[in-house]
Amino acid sequence: MVTLQDSFGRVATDLRVSLTDRCNLRCSYCMPPEGLDWLPKPDLLTADEIVRLVTVGVERLGITEVRYTGGEPLLRRELVEIVTRTTALRPAPQVSLTTNGIGLARLAAPLAEAGLHRVNVSLDTLDRETFKRLAHRDRLADVLDGLAAADAAGLRPVKVNTVLMRGINDHEAVALLHYCLERGYELRFIEQMPLDAQHGWRRENMVTADEILARLRDSFDLTDDDPVERGSAPAELFLVGGGPARVGVIGSVTRPFCGACDRVRLTADGQIRNCLFATDESDLRAALRSGAGDDEIAERWLAAVQIKKAGHGIDDPAFLQPSRPMSAIGG
Repeated sequence: MVTLQDSFGRVATDLRVSLTDRCNLRCSYCMPPEGLDWLPKPDLLTADEIVRLVTVGVERLGITEVRYTGGEPLLRRELVEIVTRTTALRPAPQVSLTTNGIGLARLAAPLAEAGLHRVNVSLDTLDRETFKRLAHRDRLADVLDGLAAADAAGLRPVKVNTVLMRGINDHEAVALLHYCLERGYELRFIEQMPLDAQHGWRRENMVTADEILARLRDSFDLTDDDPVERGSAPAELFLVGGGPARVGVIGSVTRPFCGACDRVRLTADGQIRNCLFATDESDLRAALRSGAGDDEIAERWLAAVQIKKAGHGIDDPAFLQPSRPMSAIGG
């Protein structure tokens, strides 16, 4: 088996697969309130095409973890089928899901039965009015119900992703951690990244990892977790009160972890992206639909990863935000 190694020696083993660019929320750090122009259905990979590409990744290229994302992946009607077929692959990958949680109350048990290992659920606030302000939808209760259903279905550890925004929800850091600790969820705070459709991101408006940790340390005793255990994971982990409970901080902007990155992304329309902030893509959908065999698909994929840059370059004056927003890339 060959591996997806780039010119800096990093090996991609973690595949993030976007199942759709559509979402049922309109979070302000991702898209405008009116939404976006969604991809036409013929442009989207079919379920068979998704599973074929994932199979090539797992069986030929050393992928060991598959994370299904969106947009909102729960909107994909074939989701349970796709997960079932993915978990049946050999060698069996770890299969997870990143979701906003809306609809998870209904799908958590079927997904667990299909073999899904765990979920990451976005939750930026515990206040209903703030949720409506951020997401332009009154769906906080659905998200909280989805989290509880995931835990009940055994999709553990249930991880919670939170983006703090200055003057909006940054005062909720402590309350969110209390909420997660009480329920056994693992909270991850994520620095807001320049991936919004409006291109309105400004560094000075971002709540930094240092600020987040300072706020948490006002109320909690935090100690560094084992850095060896972190490996290539994006989150710096901290034991809360000596453990075993932990909280993570993903400092994508101020504490980049590009040197240990092991991720590669497949968009809903079949493009390989070797970095979340890449400005170039490699088209696997065209190759699939023109009759390319698995060997050719693998060669194209290898070539796409080999040219990965050393880092995302957000601090470079020449940095250009990707034309696609996060909802069209997949996290």
